[in-house]
Amino acid sequence: MTTRRQTANDDTLFWTLKVLQENPGVTQRTLAKEVGINVSTINFCLKALVEKGWIKMGNFSKNPDKLSYAYLLTPTGVAEKAALTKRFLQRKMTEYEKLREEIEALKTQMGNE
Repeated sequence: MTTRRQTANDDTLFWTLKVLQENPGVTQRTLAKEVGINVSTINFCLKALVEKGWIKMGNFSKNPDKLSYAYLLTPTGVAEKAALTKRFLQRKMTEYEKLREEIEALKTQMGNE
């Protein structure tokens, strides 16, 4: 069974990899905002992803701001993102079905009152 912590970690990884794949030159501040976590946590997450081999960091060679990085998904990162996406979608579909059932039950209850 998946714990809440594992689910939250999967969600953070999913959104981080999704944003990085769509915008490799995103700043850590913007990435943190889009993922919904603070900058120090996104920094820790990025370091972990580099250590796992899911992303690689590189400087923009022509960028005058030499502190800017590009975060590129590796082939392993792309495969892991696909697995995370599948789990994310399955979880959201389950949540959707439960919510739909709850709404129907409430509608029925309201109709009986």
